Amino acid sequence: MIYYALALLLILIDQATKWLIVHNFTLYESRSVIGDFFLITSHRNSGAAFSILEGQQWFFYIITVIVVIGMIWYLQKMLREKKRLLAVAISFLIGGALGNFTDRVFKGEVVDFLQFNFVFSFFGHAVDYTFAIFNFADTAITVGVVLIFIDALRGWLKERRGKSNEAYGSGTIE
Repeated sequence: MIYYALALLLILIDQATKWLIVHNFTLYESRSVIGDFFLITSHRNSGAAFSILEGQQWFFYIITVIVVIGMIWYLQKMLREKKRLLAVAISFLIGGALGNFTDRVFKGEVVDFLQFNFVFSFFGHAVDYTFAIFNFADTAITVGVVLIFIDALRGWLKERRGKSNEAYGSGTIE
């Protein structure tokens, strides 16, 4: 149950931050948080990450429902197998997916607001790059994916150590 509570908490935080943006910023208004590096910018996105498939709302509705049902099934499987890190990861994915889904259903678009700009010199050339504007739900999805990679890496390292110990114990070297 705690994993569903985590997903719900992430949805609530996501929706609260978006509510604050919608009610305190005009569309495209920016306010600096850390100089030109980190800005809060009111933006809307009717597509997926980086605005791909913009305007294809029914596609997002159907895919999100199917994916979330699959993630809930997988969460239950991970809980039965006592794989807590993967359960936390799936909770983050569910929370993020449903946070953006809520926007699509009620607003027809997703509220984005976190903007990062990178300005640096690269081999004597000035580089000025603005990362795609995103939101808390996107961050939750990213954290979920990172946790899945960490779990996979832990499994790979454990397996590798096991093979190494087996080889050492048998007197053979792989």
